[in-house]
Amino acid sequence: MKPRDLSAHVAYEAGRGIEEVARDLGVDPAALTKLASNENPHGTSPAAVEAIQETAPGVSSYPKAAHADLRDALADRWDCDASQVWLANGGDGALDYLARAMLDPGDTVLVPDPGFAYYGMSARYHHGAVETYDLERPDLPLTAETVLADYDGERIVYLTSPHNPTGGTFSPDAIERVADETDDETLVLVDEAYGEYADVDSVRGLLDDRDDVAILRTFSKAYGLAGVRLGYALVPGDWADAYARVNTPFAASELACRAGLAALEDDAHVEKSVATARWAREYMREEIDAPVWPSEGNFVLVDVSGTRGPESARTVADEMQRAGVIIRDCTSFGLPGCVRVTCGTEAGTREAVETLNEVLET
Repeated sequence: MKPRDLSAHVAYEAGRGIEEVARDLGVDPAALTKLASNENPHGTSPAAVEAIQETAPGVSSYPKAAHADLRDALADRWDCDASQVWLANGGDGALDYLARAMLDPGDTVLVPDPGFAYYGMSARYHHGAVETYDLERPDLPLTAETVLADYDGERIVYLTSPHNPTGGTFSPDAIERVADETDDETLVLVDEAYGEYADVDSVRGLLDDRDDVAILRTFSKAYGLAGVRLGYALVPGDWADAYARVNTPFAASELACRAGLAALEDDAHVEKSVATARWAREYMREEIDAPVWPSEGNFVLVDVSGTRGPESARTVADEMQRAGVIIRDCTSFGLPGCVRVTCGTEAGTREAVETLNEVLET
């Protein structure tokens, strides 16, 4: 007996962790700086840590009350009905729920190239097919024209704003234009996982007047809760019945929900995290001796091909790793000449810039 044919599926390539790299290099993990996975360099909100500690003795119970409390809190934050908040096990879990709700076998989705690999993975898991809209090299701009040029009636169109790995954003007008000029039965899914870091406003307002737009958000980035896996979608008001039919029982854990509730109240931690990221991305643009894309996320994309060749990302990332700084080789994004560097603390960011410039000189 074998699994079904998975030959069209690809494995998700995550950024390497400190412990994994430390074992490979035979060094103390404390000697490494990890800037590969767009995690919050300030860690988790202290309030969320306290909530996890207080909640731990009660994890023998299912998180029914906590689940409802968090949906209510997010509904209040976003000025919508709680039924419009679809909690999930990370942002990728929310992508799965939306795919379950929208896709019939054989339906097609439209995803960005380069872009987040899990869009296509989730669609294929749910027996969908995948087409791409190509971001025009070398600038990789995010425009309505780029999306609509490759649109052909797909059931879901994914817009990432801020975009991973470039850090660019769609303007709200561009997103609304895509929604206006796609079919009535096409869902425009706007991934705002890095939205807290951006100067561009959320398009949450589109949900008031439309039933063809949904928004993805996460606690993994600015809130520093990547390890508990907590994300959510904001959906049109008349979708209330669908969530109960597509989500897994108790989609977010008791620890995740209680941590999320506490993190929502810790504005100071989020403000500090956002301020650090905005400083770091501008510092890297000014100081890295290679082209750096403007970014609205907590990372920057760096073109290292000019000094090291068109497929140099893997080599540069390996040399950085041996020098003690872990960054992301973007070959898996289809950008073999680029690396992505997460915004670290001030000290970590300065170390990354100095190390990268030294690598690029050799």
